[in-house]
Amino acid sequence: MTAITTGDHLVIRVAAGDPDRGSSLSTAGFDGPIVNVGPTGVPALEPLIAVTAAGRTALYTHCSTADLESITASVEETGDVDGADPDAVVSHAPDRNRLPTAPLPGLRTGDRRVLGACSWRRPTSVADHKAAGGFASGDAETVLTVGNSLNGRGWGDLCQDDPLDETWRTARATDGDPVVVVNGHGSPADTLLLSSAPFEVLDGASVLASTVAADRIIVYASSEDDNAVKTVSSAVDTYPDPAAPMEVVTGPKEYRAAEPTMAIEAIEGNHRLEARLRPPGPERVGLDGRPTLVHTPRTLAHLAVGLREGIDEQTRVMTVRGDVDSVATVELSETQKLSELVDTVGVDGSFKAACVGGRFGGITRDLDVGIGVEALNNADLGTDGIVDVLSDARCLVEFVGQRASFAAEENCGRCVPCREGTAQLASLLRNVYDGEFDAQAIAELDRVMASSSICVFGERAGRPVRTAIEAFTSEFKAHAEGRCPAGTCLEPLEA
Repeated sequence: MTAITTGDHLVIRVAAGDPDRGSSLSTAGFDGPIVNVGPTGVPALEPLIAVTAAGRTALYTHCSTADLESITASVEETGDVDGADPDAVVSHAPDRNRLPTAPLPGLRTGDRRVLGACSWRRPTSVADHKAAGGFASGDAETVLTVGNSLNGRGWGDLCQDDPLDETWRTARATDGDPVVVVNGHGSPADTLLLSSAPFEVLDGASVLASTVAADRIIVYASSEDDNAVKTVSSAVDTYPDPAAPMEVVTGPKEYRAAEPTMAIEAIEGNHRLEARLRPPGPERVGLDGRPTLVHTPRTLAHLAVGLREGIDEQTRVMTVRGDVDSVATVELSETQKLSELVDTVGVDGSFKAACVGGRFGGITRDLDVGIGVEALNNADLGTDGIVDVLSDARCLVEFVGQRASFAAEENCGRCVPCREGTAQLASLLRNVYDGEFDAQAIAELDRVMASSSICVFGERAGRPVRTAIEAFTSEFKAHAEGRCPAGTCLEPLEA
């Protein structure tokens, strides 16, 4: 099959997060070159129709079957890609192999190195991926060198925020045949890669398996991510000459199931998921007692692209959501700032704060912070790649209270600091509504949880509350006095 990214012939792409909806458009009775591609990472734009010819692409957002009929008729009549009043038109090289930037929400900035295949190449097309330089291999030393320059991405990664190569060397030197686990559970960015660019992820997994002499590659995903599971399963079936046999395993939907050792528990078939004590870490004793490397799709896709294109300028794939005009997963340079990330979509209302770093990220008023690991850590923010934007209509006490309650309900229960600490944290926040705000007790509880929990769930569960108190002390005091500045907690206060 010929790649759709080569030459200057006409191609009409249909991108949709719902594959059934995309298929209904692309099979609506037309004889033209209409192909299904994966989701963009910006659901508000989808179904997105991209009409490409001779180095120009017209983008039509949120299309119906009737829209596709109109677009196709216009192209057939005029021969122009932009004859049906597109939302954006961009020029690019005729053989471009990644979605170009466009003046649309979520697509305005960034070169989409890791997300390049998303909504531009067919997710399971061997020809498309090969034409983009995919399926390339690398010798072990080159892979280790690149791994030294890459940090693990996401809380589901065994090496989150740390260079990868030392963990790889440990697994390679440990007795037993290593296993590579692709932990695609939970993160919107990881789900997007499995749904729209699975070969990038599998390239990274395969070259890593070759480097550490692994004899098994397991792609692990939530049982609820139907499209991701279906797409990556198809990619596994068609992947040419993998370094080790590949398989897809699904696990429970619970948030905690993404923690690296609990992911291993789920793959082993254990019904009660509990974090494992470390040391030894999974790189020494993991799946079935074998050395196991657990990496997110983001990490492995960065590895694959880094081997192919170099790592001089690194990027981060991040999801911005909450009180925004359009939820989006985007890719920006590590030199860019949170403000630029939020600007790609726009705030719905007036900006008040952001929770940076996922479920247990840090609360900040300041978006003048770089998105790289060092900058985020220095600002006491999280690096999980998710930013929840909060408008001035939000109550911070209510927001972090929900996070604390979630932690109390969803922790695995194995270690006392997390199990009891999260319950106490939720109780201390409820006390605020009863007129008792003890910031010192909350800070001390957070310190104990962060220093003595056995996994990152407990270590970080108190961060949203602690950082919210630091940035919005007056709101907590107001609630203790019976007032909600945002006006959203009046009923709880009156009750």
